[in-house]
Amino acid sequence: MPILEDLKEYAERATGLRRPGKREASDLTRSRKPHAVRFKDDGLVPNHPRWPLILYRGAIDLSGRHDPAAVFEDLFAANGWSDSWRDAIYDYVHYHSRIHEVLGVARGKGRVRFGGSKGRIFTLKAGDVAMLPAGTGHQCLSADKDFLVVGAYPAAGTYDECTTVEDRPRALKTIPKVPVPRKDPTYGTDGPLSKLWKKPK
Repeated sequence: MPILEDLKEYAERATGLRRPGKREASDLTRSRKPHAVRFKDDGLVPNHPRWPLILYRGAIDLSGRHDPAAVFEDLFAANGWSDSWRDAIYDYVHYHSRIHEVLGVARGKGRVRFGGSKGRIFTLKAGDVAMLPAGTGHQCLSADKDFLVVGAYPAAGTYDECTTVEDRPRALKTIPKVPVPRKDPTYGTDGPLSKLWKKPK
């Protein structure tokens, strides 16, 4: 699926077909109350010491003529979240210690555990958005064959992938230093992210 999606994305970017564009992508958002969940350090996965996972259910209207993945890509880019990818979520526990991540479900549904082995399982469906502060463990437990996720990252930060206990000492130092993103990837400047992820005083 990733190769096919890569080809589709390339063709869409080259032609503009089936892409809403940054301005129209913002019009496809639906007002949703954020579901915030905090996770404790489980010994392997640190999670974030202050900020919760933020989940928006059915936040994006994907019923129109646009490619659902392109809707997420253009929306996230409009709000300063880039380096997007199209794929599923890895089936092993991992986290990022030097960058935050947003996940938008473009197709299908999947059971995803956030917070590490002692975290919580959520069924994510098309139109859902999850914002993971640095350190948040995530793992896909099962999914439909057509489960497709678009991921992206804010401008500040560096991608890394942590999976072992040896990653912890460095991760515990870097996670709290990853800055608050300038905009909520779904709702922009006025989104709930700035209230839920506050800078330390």
